[in-house]
Amino acid sequence: MAYFGVDSTLPSSSPDAAASAVAQGATAVRGSHPSAPIPVQGPSIGSNVRVALGESGSYVFPLILGAAEFGWNVDLESSHAILDTYAELGGNTVHTADSYSSGRSEHIIGQWLQSRGLRDDVVVAVRVGGHADNPGLGPVSLVRAVEASLSRLRTDRIDVLYLDATTDPGSSLEDTLATAEWLIETGKIRAVGVIGFSAAQLVEARIFASAGYPRITVLDVPFNVLRRHEFDADLRLVAGAQGMAVTPSHALEHGFLAGRQRSKIRGALSVRGAQLAANLNRRGSRTLRALDAVGADLGVPDAAVAVAWLLAQKLVTAPIVNAYAPQHVEELVQGVGVHLNRAQLADIARASE
Repeated sequence: MAYFGVDSTLPSSSPDAAASAVAQGATAVRGSHPSAPIPVQGPSIGSNVRVALGESGSYVFPLILGAAEFGWNVDLESSHAILDTYAELGGNTVHTADSYSSGRSEHIIGQWLQSRGLRDDVVVAVRVGGHADNPGLGPVSLVRAVEASLSRLRTDRIDVLYLDATTDPGSSLEDTLATAEWLIETGKIRAVGVIGFSAAQLVEARIFASAGYPRITVLDVPFNVLRRHEFDADLRLVAGAQGMAVTPSHALEHGFLAGRQRSKIRGALSVRGAQLAANLNRRGSRTLRALDAVGADLGVPDAAVAVAWLLAQKLVTAPIVNAYAPQHVEELVQGVGVHLNRAQLADIARASE
């Protein structure tokens, strides 16, 4: 397959140059026009951009492709096109949940991994706890949820298993971690992440880890420029002290920060329409104008600026972003190569207050 890239002689020790090139490559027009850059056979430039995902043992592209729309608003063929574009641009990490479209998202990813032969090249992250057949984080549900996800994904292991505490706040943390320990020992999962855990729960989990239970190495928290204060100080302190990788979900606030929807929607609203409408106010408009200004200065779209803002925040390793089309992936990936200066960060922060 021909695509924009470099040959294998590119030194992997120059991530800044590679990240900058990712942004350029993402904007290039694929086609046969005489003025188009000459496509190069070989690995993409982005394949040289990797960061450690905390202490999980995985090294990831600093932008995780979320699969929440697969099987819901995006069909199988379009989902595979999105995944192909992400992989071509150097992406290597896919995040899904057993509850997304009742498991159809996992089916779509599993078919793609198998048909492309990429399982060993892709870090697969799965959130469990919300599927109707295996609800919560109790030992029985947790084992069954993992087995079901493995079947749908057509694989023998999950690289990062996110435990969703928002679905089951009452489960015993010790029982959940003991089950995770068994899942690791049997090779079904490799690392443990969480979402919905409080700072106190993370401290409790570290105490259990000192007794031999698995360590929580990855934290998912809803976080973006409009939700800056939801990543509270205590959670930041504990995550930083424990060396966790933070992978913010809702990086674009349900697509609002991409800047495509700026006016009120008339008539009955869909779920996505209602989510967008919630930010169609003065604060949201100010924030989009700030992203517009920075994007104009840097020559990148608003979505890329929103991603760059997250990557500029302490503790953030790789935001989780959803896409509806391949061109959205190309826009988002540009954020990896953008470095915002202090003035730009301050302007965005003021606008989003």
